[in-house]
Amino acid sequence: MTKKHYKDVKLSPLPERELEIIGTITAEKMSLMREKAIKRLRETVEIPGFRKGNAPENLIAQKVGEGSLLEEAAEIALNEEYPNILEEHKIDAIGRPEITITKIGVGSDMEFKVKTALMPEVKLADYKKISKKTFSKDVEKTEVSEKEVDDVIKTIRENIAHEKVHAEAGGGKEHNHREVTDADLPEVNDDFVKMLGDFKNVDDFKSKIKENLAKEKEVKEKDKRRTEVLEKIMEESTIDLPKIIIDGELDKMTAQFKDDIARSGLSFEDYLKHIKKTEDDLRSEWKDTATKRAKSQVILNTIAKDESLSPNEEEVKKEMEHILSHYKDADRFRVRMYVETFMTNELVFQFLENLE
Repeated sequence: MTKKHYKDVKLSPLPERELEIIGTITAEKMSLMREKAIKRLRETVEIPGFRKGNAPENLIAQKVGEGSLLEEAAEIALNEEYPNILEEHKIDAIGRPEITITKIGVGSDMEFKVKTALMPEVKLADYKKISKKTFSKDVEKTEVSEKEVDDVIKTIRENIAHEKVHAEAGGGKEHNHREVTDADLPEVNDDFVKMLGDFKNVDDFKSKIKENLAKEKEVKEKDKRRTEVLEKIMEESTIDLPKIIIDGELDKMTAQFKDDIARSGLSFEDYLKHIKKTEDDLRSEWKDTATKRAKSQVILNTIAKDESLSPNEEEVKKEMEHILSHYKDADRFRVRMYVETFMTNELVFQFLENLE
């Protein structure tokens, strides 16, 4: 039997199908997670006189502070043990949990409190019948026209011409350069396509574009059918959706929207002033979409549970570490939930697509 690294777990039901979980992570586990935290921070923290990844433990601890080190260790520990707690106590949770560390210290147990939403009451439609009917329809053969290929090449040529003209004007943010003309467009020949990538000649270049466009169309068609199946199941199902699940979906949509706005170079506050709306106004407008998305996820989770579909834990961890290696400051719980959800959803759709 696998050794448990948590204890004193207490469950307290809350209104609106929520659950409070209080528990303790052992000092032994926290010590191991502190070592993991140091190993991870060693790869990113810069210490004068040492290459990244080679600084000694005591200097890493001094640089980031023991408090930050313990927080990192707590995050790793809960990320590993929370799924085990859910499994042992048969807790059917959904959404991102609210986690509070109530006690933490060097060499001691770590105490925590978690509030999570529970899966709502669901009366699911005959998803097998719906899926068979939808996925068994003949799929139109994917065709890519010469015009579509030519349009892609035209866009590539125009982008290169714009960059050239912009560079001639001295670059910068000011758009005071001359207009791009046909004379600026590069000629499409073998030398041109070889400059763009590993292409033998123009025909090979066009063939690769055509292949990629065909794949894009196939993915769109697959997504279209998957959406159709989900919507039909939703129409014929009864789902009592708690407010916390809808709010959680709205939180995700809001966070994503803020990231998109930030990437465009605009602050969220300035954007709201420009459109003369508040964040609450946006959330109100998005509520129907959030409800639909939340119901879709509940349906997929329910089918996964009914059909015993779950991703391989090692694959989840591997993908998590891959994402975290590119986004050092990402919240581990959020990353884990994203990976688990994505992998589970894919397993469910593959199951539905292959029903006979």
